[in-house]
Amino acid sequence: MEGKGFERYSRQMMLPQIGEEGQRRLARSSALIVGVGGLGSPIALYLTAAGVGRIGLVDADTVSESNLQRQVLYVESEVGLPKVEMARRRLVALNSTVEIETYNCRLDESNAEEIIGRYDIVVDGCDNLRTRYLIDSVCGRLKKPYVFGAIGAMSGQVSVFHYGECPRSYAELFPTAEEEATGVAGVVGTTPAVVGSFEANEAIKILAGFGNILSGRLLHIELDSLQISIIDF
Repeated sequence: MEGKGFERYSRQMMLPQIGEEGQRRLARSSALIVGVGGLGSPIALYLTAAGVGRIGLVDADTVSESNLQRQVLYVESEVGLPKVEMARRRLVALNSTVEIETYNCRLDESNAEEIIGRYDIVVDGCDNLRTRYLIDSVCGRLKKPYVFGAIGAMSGQVSVFHYGECPRSYAELFPTAEEEATGVAGVVGTTPAVVGSFEANEAIKILAGFGNILSGRLLHIELDSLQISIIDF
């Protein structure tokens, strides 16, 4: 890493956990973000800022006014426009060295394996249980790490599936949809910011090759009471 690249990433390259080799690993890596809403916004911003070499964005929605309270990728003038294209524009402006690929579609059985197969890791920014089970199934078949995140009003959960020597799956943790504790109703804007940042951090650790990963463990955060717990499963 020299010149402009060194200056851009100098603060994280100072860390012994990353250094020049970790930064090179990030530059050679790729990540798919499924959903670029409340969770996907901080995930995309921080992975782009960190220098992940290639990032894919999957989302079929357009920006709505109600998104702006928590989806910090977007601005008022973009209401009604495709999220993935507006997100790409913002991310390229943040870091032009990162390749941003967009999929203005829903991830489903017809395209999931093809899209996921192009990336090293999948990071969950969606709010759809069916999509999560699909990501889990495809990542299991393709042996791709799956960074999971979910939010409720002022709470959230984060874990990592299909990673490490004893990989666990989303379906093992939540055998039925009713067993997932968080929902997608009302939410304060800082909740996806915090949970999405934890997800981005797990992805950076996996791609750069350092740290203890939340594989086989579920992080639970309660922002109103400031309670944080980790449950082994």
